[in-house]
Amino acid sequence: MTTPDPCPSSWCTIHLDRIAANLALALGLVPEGRRFCAVLKADAYGHGIAQVVPIVREQGVTCIGITSNAEARAVRKAGFDGDLIRLRAATPHEIEGALSDRVQEYVSSPAIARELHQHIKSGRLKTKPHLALNAGGMSRDGLEIATTAGRENCLAILDLLGERIGGISSHFPSNLPQDLCHSNNLFQKQVDWVFDNSHLQRDAVCVHAGSSLTLISDTDIDTDMYRCGAILYGILKPELGFRPTLDLEARVVSLQDYPEGSSIGYDRAAHLSGGRRLACISIGYENGFRRLVQEDCVVAIRNQPVPVLGKVSMNAIVADVTEVAGVSLGDTVSIFGGASGNPVTQQRVEQQFGTILADLYTDWGLRNPRFYRR
Repeated sequence: MTTPDPCPSSWCTIHLDRIAANLALALGLVPEGRRFCAVLKADAYGHGIAQVVPIVREQGVTCIGITSNAEARAVRKAGFDGDLIRLRAATPHEIEGALSDRVQEYVSSPAIARELHQHIKSGRLKTKPHLALNAGGMSRDGLEIATTAGRENCLAILDLLGERIGGISSHFPSNLPQDLCHSNNLFQKQVDWVFDNSHLQRDAVCVHAGSSLTLISDTDIDTDMYRCGAILYGILKPELGFRPTLDLEARVVSLQDYPEGSSIGYDRAAHLSGGRRLACISIGYENGFRRLVQEDCVVAIRNQPVPVLGKVSMNAIVADVTEVAGVSLGDTVSIFGGASGNPVTQQRVEQQFGTILADLYTDWGLRNPRFYRR
């Protein structure tokens, strides 16, 4: 959603000032002479591309990473005129649809190389593609040139595109020090093989690998550019000053007293062991409060943790507020973020929803109205 409901059941508050501060901190970690690619895929991790692009531009970032054509269009519409890289393989239809937005595409197969070559010959493709190598890594969409077939495909790509290739990329699957060193060494050997078997000039090609986790690791890698998303949204390294950038909140819509033995929610999944005061809260799995929530799930009311009871409904959850004084209809309930000192920490919210904060941000931001705080 992009148009805020004036009276939403649940909502996200996006802290643009924190995104700006996180970006400044991240740029300060980039070694001298290296570039920074701000990753805005998944609508800027659920925060809204249109609102995040101006922050990226203000701080002089000249490269943005996306995955979909809609994201590419949104970045250009927001006024960004720098390098725009699609951080995954694309279909021929996607490639053609993104030509006007000057997207730099990944290429890892002769078939896509032929597609790009045709657009170059027609004059429609103005950007330089990036050769994507697997380098023993994610085994996702990168070309694995450790095999004979992979090297043959790579030579076919180089023969078709030649010096039109503007980048060579990979994605490291692990950022543990030993794994990172191994991945970096293997990637550099394969990059050297590409240069040895082509007319590409090293100073004309951006060789890049590494993510937010790579940037904050203690291991220096050989990369011309870091591609970072999570760090912009405060998901990593709070001890360095990075702060979460999205709050998810809802409201108390009903308060009722129920006697001992009362069942709660679908399938009578929970029962009261004594008389309790229960609050119905205006959020459910439609809004990203996942139905298969883990045990000991809590939300915060009046800055105090309260347990969620029973199964999650589509548009409602139930919490026990017996021990919290003064709870009233309309009170704000924090699912994550909100008031300072909130007891629902990142560690807790990831544990109770069984996933990482990047996943939650994306889900919440795309399912709920977003309000922006500057």
